Amino acid sequence: MDSTAAAAAAQAPVLLVTNDDGIDAPGLRFLVDQLVAARRYRVLVCAPDTDKSGVSHCITWRPALRCKRVDISGATAFGVSGTPADCASLGISGKLFDGVVPDLVLSGINIGNNCGYHVIYSGTVAGAREAFLYGIPSIAMSYDWVAGQSSVNDLKVSAEVCMPLINTIVTEIKNGTYPQGSFLNVDVPTDAAHHKGYKITKQGKYMARISWEQTVYKKPAVESYQTANMDVDGEKDSELVTPAENDLLFKRVIVGRSSDEVEGEDMDHKSLVDGYDAYCAGQTEPADAIAHRAVNKSTSISGILFIANDALAHY
Repeated sequence: MDSTAAAAAAQAPVLLVTNDDGIDAPGLRFLVDQLVAARRYRVLVCAPDTDKSGVSHCITWRPALRCKRVDISGATAFGVSGTPADCASLGISGKLFDGVVPDLVLSGINIGNNCGYHVIYSGTVAGAREAFLYGIPSIAMSYDWVAGQSSVNDLKVSAEVCMPLINTIVTEIKNGTYPQGSFLNVDVPTDAAHHKGYKITKQGKYMARISWEQTVYKKPAVESYQTANMDVDGEKDSELVTPAENDLLFKRVIVGRSSDEVEGEDMDHKSLVDGYDAYCAGQTEPADAIAHRAVNKSTSISGILFIANDALAHY
């Protein structure tokens, strides 16, 4: 690399990518591919080394985290034996990447939506929230995966859809106009390639309702809380065991899903199902301004829904 190229690389905005599906998840890899292909960012990756879906904002306190370099073209990447919140925290600390602190943290792209009350359970949202808590702008991004209808290519399309927003936010940060005290939660609809347009909504109360069933398997097949597990149809109960006397085994089961319909048309999940992409922000007015600036700069972002929710950023 010559001196000019080195200087340009040193001045490039630094983006940190994390997730909760794990560093090998296709959503993260497609997002990194898009960022690297843009040739305008320095891309860092600090993500769980295994699937950590649904761990919320759990952190590792006593054990040391194991960090292993992972080969991702165009990026500096580590797989970490921690949670999404751990990865975001370590990634922004300056300790893992030789003193480099990111300008923006991106968490995703998650396999499954994170609307309504799912933001509480979501490790994806927690990765963005952790960065926000330490003053780093952040975005959580999720795709509304539907078994039997979605394909891995939809995750690639979702990454493409999100790029104009990412580019706009980086510009806002550089210009000092990005609002403090908020982060965005982005949800892309199932038919990502044919989204209907952006829409600013409120966080609703949508969630999968969980119950329990008794089982005789040590590792029962468990559907994701967001029904987004790409391999859920192929999962089988395994490791039949005979519990010790008086021991009982139970597994989680989904017994229903709540709906936003009674809350009006401006709720997040209702709008997502209607075909809009979803973004969640801590402040309504700044999110509105960012949405309009992003849309004005690129028609390819016309399928984005901004969800405004004061409680989320102050969680």
